[in-house]
Amino acid sequence: MSSRQGIGRWRLGAGLLLLAGLIWVATNQLVESLSQEPVIALEMGGTYETLLKHSSVRFSPRVPGHVWMGIPYTDARLRFIDPQYEFLTPRARFFTVVFDDNVVGSIRMSPQIEPLLLDDALKVALDLQDQWRQGGWRVAGRTSYPPFADTPEWRAQFRDVNKGGAVYWKAGDKYQVTMFMDRFKYDKRPNEERYLITLSIGKPWTPFAEDGDEEVELDQSKPNTPLFPTKTKGAPSCQPLPS
Repeated sequence: MSSRQGIGRWRLGAGLLLLAGLIWVATNQLVESLSQEPVIALEMGGTYETLLKHSSVRFSPRVPGHVWMGIPYTDARLRFIDPQYEFLTPRARFFTVVFDDNVVGSIRMSPQIEPLLLDDALKVALDLQDQWRQGGWRVAGRTSYPPFADTPEWRAQFRDVNKGGAVYWKAGDKYQVTMFMDRFKYDKRPNEERYLITLSIGKPWTPFAEDGDEEVELDQSKPNTPLFPTKTKGAPSCQPLPS
């Protein structure tokens, strides 16, 4: 073997070793980045301890023996854990979890960190609907509350400050998600049309006769009307989000 061939092979080996090292570093950086992503991971009916174990951000301390509401200490995504019906939201600033002692009872959140432009809000809402549809969720009360869509008719309805939109999704007889999307006045950008999405998540509590829900045992602890948001005539000011 000539010295020139030996040097060539040495350079090739060194190059491959360097490439392998760079791939290893990039992979570890990606894994570290994903592991540090702010996520609250919980299951409906699961425990406070399970939430802490699977989440990557700090959460309110437990209040034993009471019905209480906790929040993450930073903007975080929701990972809704279920073998079939799992979904993941964007980061949320308004994010509350209701517990009965240490058991998760319901969730209320806005899957965004500020009111969004209509195109961006639709992207969030439609992505969530795609996740629910692919996971086996179904639209409930479709006749009166069809799923959101990016159409001129839906855009006109969202822009109407006295209308907005609401849609109900159910996962068998296990869960319900009610999604609202309304136009909001955003004081930081008063000249822009901004929108707020809110989610209420829990056991099924809204009956729809067309879906045969009279045969389903509903969660009577929740009213048929949404607790959030409270809608008033005209475009209300955007409420301050938790810091």
